[in-house]
Amino acid sequence: MPETTRARIFGISRHRLTTDGEGVTTLVAFSGCPLRCKYCINKASWEVEKSRVYTPEILFEEVKIDQLYFLATHGGITFGGGEPLLQVDFIKAFRELCGSQWQLLAETSLNVPFENVEALDAVLDGYIVDIKDMNPGIYEAYTGKENKTVLENLQWLLEYGDPKRITVRVPHIPDFNTDEDVSRSMEQLKTLGVLNFDEFNYIIR
Repeated sequence: MPETTRARIFGISRHRLTTDGEGVTTLVAFSGCPLRCKYCINKASWEVEKSRVYTPEILFEEVKIDQLYFLATHGGITFGGGEPLLQVDFIKAFRELCGSQWQLLAETSLNVPFENVEALDAVLDGYIVDIKDMNPGIYEAYTGKENKTVLENLQWLLEYGDPKRITVRVPHIPDFNTDEDVSRSMEQLKTLGVLNFDEFNYIIR
């Protein structure tokens, strides 16, 4: 099997209810991330050597135990990480295995090449986009990367897709943004066409 259809996964969390999309979901967390967020809650995604190598077939066999829950609640698999949109061929192959009845979502930073977003848009049912902050300086200070690609990808999804499929997470990040920054980000996102928001506070331990 080609290496492009293998992926490193560091966590699988079952029976999540309304936290990662509609209904009962299973969160599949990929290793590998382009960002280095200061308060990252999934630093295990940085440690590739500690993850397990999966093929789409192995993952499907492991998660299909919950198929009845997925079908009854309109749930399915939420791919997170790390950055799931770096796993184009894996997710495409998984969709072929699970069929169209499972909901497949991606928790993503959208800080990936545009061709990845374009390739997976017809495969995924929705997105949970972790936007951090619309201010380029705040975003870069917190993640170590620019947000230009993020905004270009988001604008494309909003223009050529269905905005109702997208939920944008806008966090209050201690020491990095203020309540005013968050409000400003949300207003800017609304002007782009974002309809659904998840505004929350980071809990720093």
